[in-house]
Amino acid sequence: ETLIYGSRGGGSSWFTYLNKVYDWFEERLKIQEIADDITSKYVPPHVNIFYCLGGITLTCFLVQVATGFAMTFYYRPTVTEAFASVQYIMTEANFGWLIRSVHRWSASMMVLMMILHVFRVYLTGGFKKPCELTWVTVVVLGVLTASFGVTGYSLPRDQIGYWAVKIVTGVPEAIPVIGSPLVELLRGSASVGQSTLTRFYSLHTFVLPLL
Repeated sequence: ETLIYGSRGGGSSWFTYLNKVYDWFEERLKIQEIADDITSKYVPPHVNIFYCLGGITLTCFLVQVATGFAMTFYYRPTVTEAFASVQYIMTEANFGWLIRSVHRWSASMMVLMMILHVFRVYLTGGFKKPCELTWVTVVVLGVLTASFGVTGYSLPRDQIGYWAVKIVTGVPEAIPVIGSPLVELLRGSASVGQSTLTRFYSLHTFVLPLL
């Protein structure tokens, strides 16, 4: 018996075609076998809604990837055009306001869910042996999530984004000896400018998603 309509029965030509397509994938991917294996597993009694935080965070990330990719068609990562391109997305591009709003709010949701996930893992003892690597992974993902927020905040090139980046990139300056070189490495120059925007755009859209 197949998952969708089964291999038997008359039905319309359209259903027959879908059935053949499904049978082709079923023969190669064993979809029904996988579905049966998943649905036959019992959820442990101690599992509750808080165990969904990691999955919600992942869902938010996938929404970020989809909406962020859509905005790259219109966004221009230059200090002279970045703000104007964001305004164009919000006012002129088809459904641009919706895509950017979803991107912005899902980013906030992702950060919140990641924070709650870290607390959940800590409070349930997820850092104890033999789950040390799980805890390290959660912490690393938390840092990456914060990095997404910081780099993304700078891209609209508005006043809030500019000063946020200036303050964040200026923090390492307090470190003796290597502070100033670190600041220049982050900004690309002594001040926040085109090099900074290029670096943060590359980090936000390419480097961090790969990590």
